Amino acid sequence: MTSIADTPPSSTGRTALIVGASGITGSAIARQLIAEGWEVTTLSRSAASTEGIRGIAADLRDPESLKSALADERPTHVFFTAWQKQDSEAENITVNGGMLRDLLAALSHAPLQHVALVTGLKHYLGPFEAYAAGATPDTPFHEEEPRLETPNFYYAQEDELFAAASLQRFEWSVHRAHTIIGHAVGNAMNMGLTIAVQATIAKELDLDFVFPGSEQQWNGLTDMTDASLLAEQMIWASTDPAGANEAFNIVNGDVFRWRWMWPRLAADLGVPAERVVGFSGAPRPLEEQMAPHEAAWPQIAQKHGLAEADISRLASWWHTDADLGRDMEVVTDMGKSRDAGFLSHRRTEQAFKDLFARYRSERIIP
Repeated sequence: MTSIADTPPSSTGRTALIVGASGITGSAIARQLIAEGWEVTTLSRSAASTEGIRGIAADLRDPESLKSALADERPTHVFFTAWQKQDSEAENITVNGGMLRDLLAALSHAPLQHVALVTGLKHYLGPFEAYAAGATPDTPFHEEEPRLETPNFYYAQEDELFAAASLQRFEWSVHRAHTIIGHAVGNAMNMGLTIAVQATIAKELDLDFVFPGSEQQWNGLTDMTDASLLAEQMIWASTDPAGANEAFNIVNGDVFRWRWMWPRLAADLGVPAERVVGFSGAPRPLEEQMAPHEAAWPQIAQKHGLAEADISRLASWWHTDADLGRDMEVVTDMGKSRDAGFLSHRRTEQAFKDLFARYRSERIIP
């Protein structure tokens, strides 16, 4: 493990602790902080250290492990991007709320200035087990909407954050992203890589590249969140007084229809136009579509010299099915953070293309 002495001093006077740094959001935050001259520390079970990052080993579900690991740490900023999916929302609340609570308690000695928490649009749509099942706010979603009556681990995390901020006297921000696309491998929710793997299998096995979702998602307007933009907003909120003690939506700033986007992604991924199929009659979930073909991935990986032969580390069929299977419009308002001074944006089509290019360069897809 890299020691504190091995880590270059911060040129900003700020020290970040990233929880969940191996994921889509956490890795994007780490890249941006390093580029800006922060001292960056990450917390994980493996204590993985890379260039510019010092890793700390701890178990987020073990309060004593956290206390021991963080006893000598003095971060000024925390970026919390981790979660662990459980079998029920009651368990999600207990586990995910508890992880944030115990982490912040273990940092009660630290000179914390700001803690930034990632949640998402399930704040407005409800948890997976009651996803968009009851009354939800009209779109576009605004941060001022009251909480739903349904129990939700996002609400539990917010409440733990608010309580710790009051006690430990740090500022906070909450960042509600839509579907996040960005670079990661082994992530439980990764639409960008899932679509790329689906397209690769379709090409290799001469299958149709079938949109898996609902008619509403195919024809209606939607938006997404690029991980680098989410990272940018979190760092802005952590360092600009206008971002303190606020919850912000975060999406790219453009809207699109999947009937427009799907063939463009197919073209970039090399799927022949005649093999691109949109919504027709009913959703065709990827979990069902791809089940007969997953066994072909190791041979595809060997044929193209790919870096990962385990398809379960690449494709999260269930998550993409959940997002694209919704029977309602999902569009998000960004006015609040724009009024506060955060004006960055992304083009979603280009964000997908940049992501696919990076996966190709790393030999994750052909």
